[in-house]
Amino acid sequence: MKFGILCCMAIILSFIPIHIKNEDKPVQARDEKNTMEERIGEVLRDQRLQGAIAGISVRAADTGEVIFDHFGDIRLRPASNMKLLTSAAALSVLGENYRFKTEVLTEGMVVGNILQGNVYLKGKGDPTLLKQDFDTFAKEIKKNGISMIQGDIVGDDSWYDSIRYSEDLPWSDETEYYGAQVSALTASPNEDFDAGTVIVNIKPGKKIGDFAQVSLHPKTDYVTLVNRIRTNNEPVSEEDESYKVYREHGTNTIVLEGTVSMSIIRERKWVPVWEPSLFALDLFRQSLLKQGIVHIGKIRMGFTPPTANVLYTHESMPLSELLNPFMKLSNNGHGEILVKEMGKRIKGEGSWKMGLDVMKSELSHLGLDVETMVIRDGSGISHVNLIPANEISRLLFNIQSKPWFPVFLNSLPVGGVSDRKIGGTLRNRMNEGMSKERTRAKTGTITTVTSLAGYVEAKSGKTLIFSILINNVLDEEDAKEIEDRIVEILAES
Repeated sequence: MKFGILCCMAIILSFIPIHIKNEDKPVQARDEKNTMEERIGEVLRDQRLQGAIAGISVRAADTGEVIFDHFGDIRLRPASNMKLLTSAAALSVLGENYRFKTEVLTEGMVVGNILQGNVYLKGKGDPTLLKQDFDTFAKEIKKNGISMIQGDIVGDDSWYDSIRYSEDLPWSDETEYYGAQVSALTASPNEDFDAGTVIVNIKPGKKIGDFAQVSLHPKTDYVTLVNRIRTNNEPVSEEDESYKVYREHGTNTIVLEGTVSMSIIRERKWVPVWEPSLFALDLFRQSLLKQGIVHIGKIRMGFTPPTANVLYTHESMPLSELLNPFMKLSNNGHGEILVKEMGKRIKGEGSWKMGLDVMKSELSHLGLDVETMVIRDGSGISHVNLIPANEISRLLFNIQSKPWFPVFLNSLPVGGVSDRKIGGTLRNRMNEGMSKERTRAKTGTITTVTSLAGYVEAKSGKTLIFSILINNVLDEEDAKEIEDRIVEILAES
């Protein structure tokens, strides 16, 4: 009963703007501040927030002073604003020049051009491996005079543990690209680096009534497509798709159902595979065949023996570059891989448990009160994560003095910039007004939750730090409009 009363009070109070006393400030500064508070308070009374709760924290970037606080100490679900904490911890623990490695190893003897032994592909967390990288691995084997393998091709993903999903991932997200399985050995279909997924290409058939034309990228036999999409001449709806694409649980059977219009050119859907390590191993097998390397043996998962010889080591882009797709495109898989990598490097175990322990410890060193938080993953997909807005804004203030801060800042989406490599998830927002191109911020969305946090250059020339967490909304898009209105008020201050 007490909990219910407190919840009701919190909801009622969420519509009362918070006013901060500034008795020692000049009159003009007080008036400007009060105007900002009043304007934000008016926004928070928007009927679309009825029944919701908003936590807002605004700080001066030069002093860290909290200049606006609305439920800033209330723990709320951050959605992908959790990635702000993950990226800061990873930069601090791993360093901006950190690279993930993938190794090709051999065991046995080479007699003539025949390797009498096994080839091992050992993954160490790289989420950026593309099909051409597997081609390079095969070429390196051929360069070493090997044209036949009389042994097994073994995938080794033991760098991390075998748990593929974070603790609170909803079962319904298993078939969504942002819910892909996490593995130390994986592959991405393109340079968005959605590791552990394939792209399903869909085109209309040649005439009405035909099945749609479907294909996979990269091409692989590891996945089976079941195509039930028919071609029609109906107008294309931007709101409701006339077809669905999903992977059957526990399998690599991807089912396509519904209809597609003759008027479309092409549609693409990213679908996660089941067991991405074996998917990566299949791409490697294809590359070996492409190089004319004959294989006599099994293709399997296993452990690399300590006696194996490193034939080739591939390194990923540095973390400073990887942060761009991670943050600008809000790549969930990267967040979870960074958590496991921190655990592996500091505690010798690539697991969520150890990684989150390291992450919390590092956030504490960065000045955050981790005792006020619940952290369950690195991406923010969990509905159990709870972070106060004041702690997010505190982080954004404290890290400004770190040598890696320019990398962190550059990774944030820029409001109103249409180039997705710059604007990211803010490319279609803040297209007008003072906030356009003046805002660098991380977005966040899960069902009933939206969030936005970052930096905005105000009209006064000062930079403001803000964190906006809105929970229990009925329509996330409506709440995003409210977020943008608040940022615009800050930009105009």
